[in-house]
Amino acid sequence: MVILQKTVGQVVKEQAGRHPETEAYVYPEHGIRKSYKEFDEETDRLAKAFIGIGIEKGEHVAIWSDNKREWLLSQFATGKMGGVLVTVNTSYQSSELEYLLEQSDATTLILGEEFKGTSYIEILNTVCPELATADKGKIISKKLPHLKRVIVMSNNNYPGIYSWNEFEAFASGVSDEQFEERFHSMDPDDVINIQYTSGTTGFPKGVMLTHLNVVNNGKLIGDTMNLTEKDRLCIPVPFFHCFGCVLGTMAAVTHSTTMVIAEQFEPKRVLQMVQDEKCTGLHGVPTMFIAELNHPEFASFDTSTLRTGIMAGSPCPIEVMKKVIHDMGASEITIAYGQTESSPVITQTRAEDDIEKRVSTVGKPHDGVEVKIIDPVTGEEVETGDPGELCTRGYHVMKGYYKNEEATQAAIDSEGWLHTGDISVEDEDGYIAITGRIKDMVIRGGENIYPREIEEFLYQHPSVQDVQVVGVPDPKYGEELMAWVILKAGEGLEAEELKEYCSGKISRHKIPRYIEFIKEYPMTASGKIQKFKLRELSVERSRQAGV
Repeated sequence: MVILQKTVGQVVKEQAGRHPETEAYVYPEHGIRKSYKEFDEETDRLAKAFIGIGIEKGEHVAIWSDNKREWLLSQFATGKMGGVLVTVNTSYQSSELEYLLEQSDATTLILGEEFKGTSYIEILNTVCPELATADKGKIISKKLPHLKRVIVMSNNNYPGIYSWNEFEAFASGVSDEQFEERFHSMDPDDVINIQYTSGTTGFPKGVMLTHLNVVNNGKLIGDTMNLTEKDRLCIPVPFFHCFGCVLGTMAAVTHSTTMVIAEQFEPKRVLQMVQDEKCTGLHGVPTMFIAELNHPEFASFDTSTLRTGIMAGSPCPIEVMKKVIHDMGASEITIAYGQTESSPVITQTRAEDDIEKRVSTVGKPHDGVEVKIIDPVTGEEVETGDPGELCTRGYHVMKGYYKNEEATQAAIDSEGWLHTGDISVEDEDGYIAITGRIKDMVIRGGENIYPREIEEFLYQHPSVQDVQVVGVPDPKYGEELMAWVILKAGEGLEAEELKEYCSGKISRHKIPRYIEFIKEYPMTASGKIQKFKLRELSVERSRQAGV
């Protein structure tokens, strides 16, 4: 495989030259349709606005919203002028936003006004009260010393915040020559994106991805799906995840494929888009496909144009896969596996694979991707068919964690192998199955949650002495969180009170569904907590609760 030595911006210009009239993106909810020629021109103008507002090459630009057009344009405009896009989870609340902005050294924040009834403007003003009296572009924040400017994805006026029109107007002060100079100053090995992923320490780590990482991963993902300029890919998965901005937008743009975008996932809306826009591809986590298939009006929608797509995020039940193939018509739907640290896709099933391979494995490694399975204790490679930790090496491995060399060295060894922490088995045909996790990660509805992060937060409650969080099986989300809490002597606390304490401070999906109070934890002779015993007890309790 030949690794493409191209920047994100070069890819856009290349596709606009090849297929100028092909639709680049469609927002059916807003009646917006733009060709690849127009997409190239739009992102050139926005790149000039980023330069004009004062953003230097390598400067960090955080973005916080659902799948709005401004998000899409910002992704590719920063890719043309050297800004590093820092993606923010749409579910974040005040403490999470503050941590990310501070740790990432973001100088700029682009945000939507709200998300599912939560005011992002209010949250931001809580984190940065200085906005109320700040001049636009001249924010001086005690908690966030790097933050200089905030841009909102609307034309409403807020103190200290540029409206979108005000931001775009900065493009007029930048000449074509200035833009060209910046455009050509970039190298494929430059960091273009920082995505935050929780770690076993409980604190999110900023994964640094380069042009080379995301361009090539997107290209290989689309190659595996047989994407062309004739395809129309429906993207209802969030852009802030690699699923949205690599498996979705980058896979599409590297193949001149049309992006049909849903700002937020809603099953009926997605089915309508697939029908009206004659989509040939559809992305989603299994719970999304389940919601679409089980929608009471599913049979009334024509999804016969579907051919391909990706199901990822958690294992797919075989009956769901059968329905996606037979009832939806996506006969070439693929399964992809990876992690943010690997740009993200390591393995993917092929269009011609049978259903059994698509549900029992996560496919074979992409071209140009090395994989080995090792004994986690000895580090030696295991025999085919034996379980071990999956390690990977190649163009797709991240540059590292931002400002966290210790964690980087723990993840990537001296020979360049990224240790995934996932237990896997390879069969005789080279297909890989993921059978477990070394880490205690919980996957709830496609969202990776690390118990330590929740534990660290719950420890802050004045009545809590100790807390352990584990995952329990759930028929809807795959897994749910259960917290086992030891209270301080003499303290009284109800489960609902603790949930209320979490509300507004951590994302809803991170709030434990089940909270149990316990006097002591099962321990080893050396004093270590036996989490596996807590999991067994959790499964029993959740069954009693009717799950």
